[in-house]
Amino acid sequence: MAEIKLITGSLEMRFCDQTGVLYGMKAIDTGWDIIGENQSGLSWRIMLPLSEELRNNDILGEKQKLASVSADAGKIVFKWDNVVSERGGAHPIGITLTVSAEDRQAVYEMEIDNRSEYVVENVYCPYLVNIDAPKGAKWLRSFAEGYATAHEASVWPYFNNGVGYFGANYPTQINPGTPNSPFFLLRSENQGLYWGIKSKEVAIMAWFGELRPGWDSSIDARVPNSIDIAGKTVEKRYAALHAPYIMSGEKRTLPRVALEAFEGGWQAGANIYTAWRKTWMKPAVAPQWAREPHAWQQLHINSPEDELSMRFTELPKVAEVCKKYGVEAIQLVGWNDGGQDQGNPSHDPDPRLGTYEELKEAIAKCHEMGVKIILFSKFTWADKHTQAFKDEHIDYAVKDPYGDYYHYGGYQYQTGTQFLDINTKRLIPMCFGSEKYMQVCEREFMKLVDLGAAGMLFDECQHHSPARACFDERHDHRYGWPVYSNDRKFIERLSKLEGVPSDFLMAGEACYDWEMEAYHLMYYRTESKTHLPLNRYLWPHQQYMTAVTGFNDRNMLNQCLMHRFVISYEPYNFKGCLDDYPDTMAYGQKVDALRTEYRKWFWDGEYCNATHAKVADLSGKAYDTFSIFKAEDGSLGAVVCNYEECEQTVELTKEDGSSFEKYRLVDCDEWKTVRGGVVIPARSAAIVL
Repeated sequence: MAEIKLITGSLEMRFCDQTGVLYGMKAIDTGWDIIGENQSGLSWRIMLPLSEELRNNDILGEKQKLASVSADAGKIVFKWDNVVSERGGAHPIGITLTVSAEDRQAVYEMEIDNRSEYVVENVYCPYLVNIDAPKGAKWLRSFAEGYATAHEASVWPYFNNGVGYFGANYPTQINPGTPNSPFFLLRSENQGLYWGIKSKEVAIMAWFGELRPGWDSSIDARVPNSIDIAGKTVEKRYAALHAPYIMSGEKRTLPRVALEAFEGGWQAGANIYTAWRKTWMKPAVAPQWAREPHAWQQLHINSPEDELSMRFTELPKVAEVCKKYGVEAIQLVGWNDGGQDQGNPSHDPDPRLGTYEELKEAIAKCHEMGVKIILFSKFTWADKHTQAFKDEHIDYAVKDPYGDYYHYGGYQYQTGTQFLDINTKRLIPMCFGSEKYMQVCEREFMKLVDLGAAGMLFDECQHHSPARACFDERHDHRYGWPVYSNDRKFIERLSKLEGVPSDFLMAGEACYDWEMEAYHLMYYRTESKTHLPLNRYLWPHQQYMTAVTGFNDRNMLNQCLMHRFVISYEPYNFKGCLDDYPDTMAYGQKVDALRTEYRKWFWDGEYCNATHAKVADLSGKAYDTFSIFKAEDGSLGAVVCNYEECEQTVELTKEDGSSFEKYRLVDCDEWKTVRGGVVIPARSAAIVL
């Protein structure tokens, strides 16, 4: 067997010239044998259903005969024709796989010419096998963007299973891909392999991994510590899993996928992605008031179980309390007819809470006081039980391959009946590719504008669960159209409607990375000591807001300082008043005063997470609960949090060898020298300059 080499700035790759499989890959900078010496490998895999009665039919790239291969110093082009499936024989499908060296990356691009009578449904490409941990590594993990954070899962020495045991032969992991997770890392403590989309196209693609033949010990998900077990070869397989739905007679190129070896922590892998994203995407610029240090209150006034907790005319009283504490915005939830998560996508005010004019007048009074009203909104779903859904919206619902609409379970509110999920309002995902549904949304959105709101917060804008594709071609899109395709265009479209103020705030819940091109502010919940602030790291200057619910919630407020989050005050899970938790309000005011006074670093500076410096306790053990900020003049500031119930003393060391000089606590004005360590009391935080 002869080999073909491809060398990039970070990878050396070896392909078989007879089959096109990749059977060797090394990280040039570190010598890591990512795919060790072996004579087996993979190239790609396609699922080609033959009928409704015979779906699971694979075409395995390693079993196909190459029609041709050409190579030069920076590119290899493999071509196959008339491929053979496992259960259906030969098919007139042409495949061209180009693997190119682009700077440090190996970039995969596959073109599929489907001349068969069937639909190309799944494609695994790149498809790699036998990725080993670096020598001396203690672990290997997968890493991908998720709700409010990043999700990590062990792949060695333990392989965490992420799918139903009943549905797969092998332990399997699926990390959502584009657009929610545009890159994926396989990483050890100090190096890793980056996988990233290199296409602006919104397509259905996920990050896939599996362990064959399975665990050595299932009780702890242990990977076999040998090359074979029970007479079967041990394989760890990874792929970019596409679901393109390439129809008979259609030729299409899949989104490009890049591989790159890197050194460092997850931040180094994320930097690869952001360097590419900067070449084509710019974030939305928020209205000036939302770019300043400030805080919000989220206030829920009704749900499907009918709390009816406040009339619209009482809203200015809430604004008066906000004014007292320096809170500049109220996110009003449950104001619409039926309350939160009922009646979607209707945005008519609930008449039991007051009239349209009373709400409009209340909003105007709040704005006169300097407190912005942001109206909670929802367009992703329609409420299944409404007559509007039965009469009209059903035609705009996302349809599955069988012609049925998808079904989302909904949310439970307040009563035992709902907590038992007996009378929950069920929600149906609507198709953003349907022009008629877009017109419905425009009419509903303009109700917010006409009420005089300062902005909207689009709840659940980050997903269309459980739908990923729509198969209803009556919506004037192709079969298998990705339902995320118009997410950003939707917000841009609303912003351009006649009568929408230029400073109308577009906010969303847990926006995925690409949505920050359209949204000014993102809200999520991060209440965890181990919160991993990937979103904040990807967008160092954008406005991210998190919930603070505890009645003496110093740790969450410290987290807000550490990760530059706008504070969203939410006593009683956003159903109370700011006066309900005076300890939280008092400490929160100090946090905002501190980062306003020292905004050069902690608001206007670049958020660098745990880069540019190291923090350790006095025994030398690494201390992880800190962030670094870089001011425009290059100087560094640090925030170090102590989430624990006992005092902590830590020392900071800059990467360039220079020292920090002084520190102070959030609730103490006295500056102290860092000599001898930074002493942080329980549930406190220090800024260090």
